[in-house]
Amino acid sequence: MDHGGHDMPMGPKCQMNMLWNTQIIDTCIVFRSWHIGSNSAFFWSCLAIMALGVVYEYLRVFQRKLDVHIALSLAKGKGRSSRSSSRGRGAATATGSTEGNEEELGLLSGHKVLNASLTGTPVPAVSRALRAVVYGATVFLSFFLMLVFMTYNAYLIFATVVGAALGHYIFGSTINVDSVLHDSTGGKGMACH
Repeated sequence: MDHGGHDMPMGPKCQMNMLWNTQIIDTCIVFRSWHIGSNSAFFWSCLAIMALGVVYEYLRVFQRKLDVHIALSLAKGKGRSSRSSSRGRGAATATGSTEGNEEELGLLSGHKVLNASLTGTPVPAVSRALRAVVYGATVFLSFFLMLVFMTYNAYLIFATVVGAALGHYIFGSTINVDSVLHDSTGGKGMACH
């Protein structure tokens, strides 16, 4: 294409790397518009990514606290106590259903056994909507940080990890010992959601 002998400047261009790198200038973070043109812009971008990691950890803690708050309000509304729920479990055992073998019972008998989570207390629409919004924001942020990680830029990866660790330090100041000692699922960490 002839431009009359003039070289047209192309402007800033994003550099994509599929290997571990430490490139600063011409790095684009997730969007073409988040283009790094200077060392100071890269520094501020790293701080922004660290802040997103902190926000992600806050959302995870907020999500758990929201669930506890909703569960407590539902328990108060129904007049439930832990004693009545344990009585209900004992009654199920007395009828011949073994609590630990529900899955095995369903497989061996050919009958479909309802999972306890499917027979839980219905959550009001407003609370469900709030839970869904917080969950969606958590999933979005986790995938966004995964995309930052996939730039393979060592500095951006480090900023993501430092942000998550800092957020965990800030918002993880307490621990439920009984829950940790009796939980067989383990922690989720920052892996997706």
